[in-house]
Amino acid sequence: MSKLLIVDDEFRIRELIKKYAQFEGHTVFEAENGLEAISMCRETQFDIIIMDIMMPQLNGFQACEKIREFSSTPIIMLSALGEEYDRIHGFELGIDDYVVKPFSPKELMMRISAVLKRSAKSDSALNDRFIYEGLCVDFSARTVEIDGERINMTPKEYDLFFFMVKNKGLALTRETLISKVWGYDFFGDDRTLDTHIKLLRKSLRSYANLIVTLRGVGYRFETN
Repeated sequence: MSKLLIVDDEFRIRELIKKYAQFEGHTVFEAENGLEAISMCRETQFDIIIMDIMMPQLNGFQACEKIREFSSTPIIMLSALGEEYDRIHGFELGIDDYVVKPFSPKELMMRISAVLKRSAKSDSALNDRFIYEGLCVDFSARTVEIDGERINMTPKEYDLFFFMVKNKGLALTRETLISKVWGYDFFGDDRTLDTHIKLLRKSLRSYANLIVTLRGVGYRFETN
């Protein structure tokens, strides 16, 4: 199932969580302190992190802040600190849930499951985007950004570009593009397509070369 990292300086706590997590089918990794956790997160992509706060060398808050600089892996914070300030501080740092010690292992497993499900939904939403270097295409929001700047296109340019991106790497004939983007009842000619390709390339600026002309066939969107 999921790769789970347990970060706690107490061996018995790690063993307790490990026992229940493995029973649920998770692959478990362990770290004794925040510094070790950061190092492991740089080397391995975990699905979720269970992080204690009170640890030597680097506490959970500090470790979480460092991890968030390069990773969005979900984090559940464990702590004997039950003050509202600590919970708020944790959420401000980007944790996904907060469990106060002593805790029920079964409840922790349920929280892990809930966070993983939310994370899966978030990843699914990201799948509705196409990102290549500084080019970001959001199909749901119907937007195109280059280096963080929103690019304005005509409705038909969006339709054409989105269709090409979704069919990345495929040779798209002129007939296919016209029928799919303009409709089978389109009464114009090939020059309409060529004009929109020209406008699209202009809008894409430094990424214009991603639209490749296939002489005698049509066009292809490729990133290689």
